Amino acid sequence: MIVENRPGAGGAIGTASVAKAAPDGNTLLFAASSHNITALLAERPAYDPLKDFAAVANIGMQSYVLMASAGLPVRRVAELVSYAKASPGKLNYASPGHGSSGHLAMAYFARLAGIEMVHIPFKSTQDATNDVLAGRSHALIVPNVGALPFARDGRMRLLGVSSPKRSPFLPELPAIAEELPGYAFESWFGLLAPARTPRAVIERINAEVAKLLANPVILGRLAAQGVEPRALSPAALEKLVREDYEAMARVVKAVGRVE
Repeated sequence: MIVENRPGAGGAIGTASVAKAAPDGNTLLFAASSHNITALLAERPAYDPLKDFAAVANIGMQSYVLMASAGLPVRRVAELVSYAKASPGKLNYASPGHGSSGHLAMAYFARLAGIEMVHIPFKSTQDATNDVLAGRSHALIVPNVGALPFARDGRMRLLGVSSPKRSPFLPELPAIAEELPGYAFESWFGLLAPARTPRAVIERINAEVAKLLANPVILGRLAAQGVEPRALSPAALEKLVREDYEAMARVVKAVGRVE
C-alpha cells in the first residue's frame, strides 16, 4: 500500500482525485466527517460526497471535548451557557480556522444554546489551545486526544464530550447533550472508493479491515489517537456517511455563514 498525501482546499483536492480514479479498488480514500463538511461549505464542491464514492470500511469514531479557560467561573456546560447569556458578546472561542471541525462544532454549540460568542480563528488546534491556556480566549472544542493532556491541568476545565453518550476515553466527563439536549458532533474515520467499484472488491477489503480491527497492535494505535474502533459492513458505513451528511447539513444551516 502506498500512502499519497494530497493536501489543499480542506482535503478537496485529494478527495476529488480519488473520485476520478479507476473504480477497481486500487485507489482508496481515507476519509472522515470533514469529507462531508468540506463539500457542504464549498460554493462549488469539487466532488459529491455521496454520489462519487462507494463506502468500503469504517475504522472508528472520535468525539470532541468542550474546554474552557479556568479563568471563567464555570465548571459545567450549563454554567457556561448561563454565564454567556449574562454577558452577551463578551465571551469568545478559539478554533483552528474558518470552516474547521472545531469552528463548526463550537458555532453549532453557541447557536443551539442561544448564546453569543466571538469567533477567533487560528492556524492550528495547538495555537487555539495555547490561547485558551493563556486566558486570552475563553473556550474551544478539540478532538478528545487533544483534550486528554489537560484533564488534570489547572489552567483548563473540561466541560463535556460532543458524542451523544459519554466517551470511553473520558468516562467521568458528561456528554454535552446531558445539559444541552440535541447537541452531538463527532467524526467517523473510514475508507471510501470511487463509485462503481465492484461489490466483490469492496467486500474483500471490508473483511480485511475487520481483521485489522481485532488486532491488539492496531487497537492500541487507535486508542492512542482517541479513536473508538467500530467495524461496519459497507451498507452500514454507507448509511453512516449519509446520516452524517444530513446531520452536518443541518449544522451548517443552523450556523449559517461561518465566520
